[in-house]
Amino acid sequence: MNPQGIWALLPGQHRIASLAGAGMTFGAYFLYSALLFWTAPTIQGPGYDGPNRFPHLLAPALAALVLILALPVLLVRRRPLATYAVILAETALAVEFGARTWALYAAAIVVIGYLALVRSIAVSACAAVVMLVTWLVEQAVLRSVDDVASATSQLALYAACAWAVGYGLRRRREYSIALREQRTASAVMSERLRIARELHDTVAHSIGIIAVLSGAGRRVIESQPAAAREALGAIEATSRETLIGMQRMVGALRRTELDDDSAPLTAAAGLADLDHLVTRAAHAGLRVDVTRRGEQRTLPPEIDLSAFRLIQEAVTNVVRHAGTHECRIRIDYEEKDVSIEVLDDGLGGAVHPHSGSGFGLVGMRERVAVLGGEFAAGPRPEGGFRVGARLPA
Repeated sequence: MNPQGIWALLPGQHRIASLAGAGMTFGAYFLYSALLFWTAPTIQGPGYDGPNRFPHLLAPALAALVLILALPVLLVRRRPLATYAVILAETALAVEFGARTWALYAAAIVVIGYLALVRSIAVSACAAVVMLVTWLVEQAVLRSVDDVASATSQLALYAACAWAVGYGLRRRREYSIALREQRTASAVMSERLRIARELHDTVAHSIGIIAVLSGAGRRVIESQPAAAREALGAIEATSRETLIGMQRMVGALRRTELDDDSAPLTAAAGLADLDHLVTRAAHAGLRVDVTRRGEQRTLPPEIDLSAFRLIQEAVTNVVRHAGTHECRIRIDYEEKDVSIEVLDDGLGGAVHPHSGSGFGLVGMRERVAVLGGEFAAGPRPEGGFRVGARLPA
């Protein structure tokens, strides 16, 4: 059998929790049975004037009887109110048959705590009041306690403590559920923001290329028909590729739930796609010179994607704003980092790439900050613009 088949046979977390709950239920059943056995009368007690129904009952028969009487405890997880009612009824029967009832009231107090955990405040509070009323009626009939007020106060205190513990566990469980839902909602929002950023980067780059190509084609359509046809072909290819990417990203945005190991609907871009980016920029009239230094290696997916998106956004800004026909990209693979630098000799600070839409340089800075890297962008002293980033890798 392969390892996956072996792991499939092992119980999951839900099954382990179910087995643990069943084990606790059976433990409570046997504990309650032991309490019934211990408190059952076998001889007439000196302080009891009622009937003694089992004067000659042997231990095996008494054990079988208490096991039957304790059976409702097995339903405490599914029918806690019914179990509680049975325990109170057995308390009344214990009075009739001469048994000691303190152990039964202890069991009832435990069930009150459980009711506070799984039922509403009103239901659990009413259950506690019913138990106190039952106790008072028993004392009015039996008068087995000298100081009824003190004993009732102690019983009420024990019930209140059990209720407080159950209610505290209930609030903690509700808080844990709310926190888990909040984390899930935050993960959904983060995923959607990531997809929105990817959508912006892809569309902004493609529209920038299309705008440049369409303008060039319009100018040469009469004088250089071949060049115009080539520009139109590049526009068609770019628009089709962008449309497919948009459709897949919008489909991802419609997801309402995220799996723990959810993956993007499309293969993530990376530095391996840099040559394709350079080709598309060349179609737009921008010559891109790429220089790689250091030992090239496979980067973590999020670093690889962010590095490519930073370069793509920077190149798009050069195409749209710099007013130049060339730029330089330098990628340095260092021991623990990868450094990216995009340089051009264009207009520099005359046009701010991040103005208007709120993305651009702001989006690049956010990408780098999320990954714990460093980002810098601004006009060069000798003219042009520089975008630089250092990402942990």
